[in-house]
Amino acid sequence: MGRLLYASILCALAPAHGHAQDCRLGLLLAIDVSASIDAREFELQRNGYVDALTSPEVRRALLAHPGWPVAISAFEFSGQRQQAVLADWRLILADDDIDRLAAELRASKRSQTEFPTAIGYALGFASVHLRAAPRCREYKIDLSADGENNDGFPPTLAYRHFPFAGVSVNALAIADGDDRDALAAYFVREVIRGPGAFVLTADGFGDFARALREKLLRELRTQVIGRGDQNAWPGTSGPRQPSPPLILPKYLGGAGAAPPPRSDRAPARSETRVQ
Repeated sequence: MGRLLYASILCALAPAHGHAQDCRLGLLLAIDVSASIDAREFELQRNGYVDALTSPEVRRALLAHPGWPVAISAFEFSGQRQQAVLADWRLILADDDIDRLAAELRASKRSQTEFPTAIGYALGFASVHLRAAPRCREYKIDLSADGENNDGFPPTLAYRHFPFAGVSVNALAIADGDDRDALAAYFVREVIRGPGAFVLTADGFGDFARALREKLLRELRTQVIGRGDQNAWPGTSGPRQPSPPLILPKYLGGAGAAPPPRSDRAPARSETRVQ
């Protein structure tokens, strides 16, 4: 009985993935499907992801280092409890992997249409989902949205209460006119973080595919210096260690204390630029 219990504990503590294949970048796509995005805009957005991922430039960037691939996953978000994984983690080893990812995104149904924009909750979900990623040299969250956080706790509290060590968060602001600059400034101030973090802007959903393609190309320019730390997990300098149990703040579970005041300051960011 003791041996069985010990074996069960070891299995529970083992890393979720044991890929022998090295990974240079774990890239998580976070896609806004809040109520402010109508059916036409949603189609432009969804087709924009497909077109950008399958463009010749992005294909070349994804497959630029044979034997050291990129891992990608994608999810939709809107309200506090409305997050849906569209494509789970997979290594991009060949053109067929890109085509399968694009086909999954194209065929996926919109998960929600009636909820506001909970970017803080989306970032919390992303932090948890990253724990299932393959072991990669670096990790990036690619978040796109057409508005500010207007539901639940703000991004600053997500960064305070979830693990983001070693993770960069970049943003794509989808807006036009005066709203464009205001939304980009908000993303710089509240959302992006980590080394080299940046904001790009799309001049409305008609410009989304172009802007996303540029954003992906920039994120995929991984500097290959050495592979001694390719199995590092965010916040560590050695091999990925078994994850401890995830303990969420009480208010993330729908009960308990209210979140701290919004006046809490965000962690320091570097290279926070709008382009």
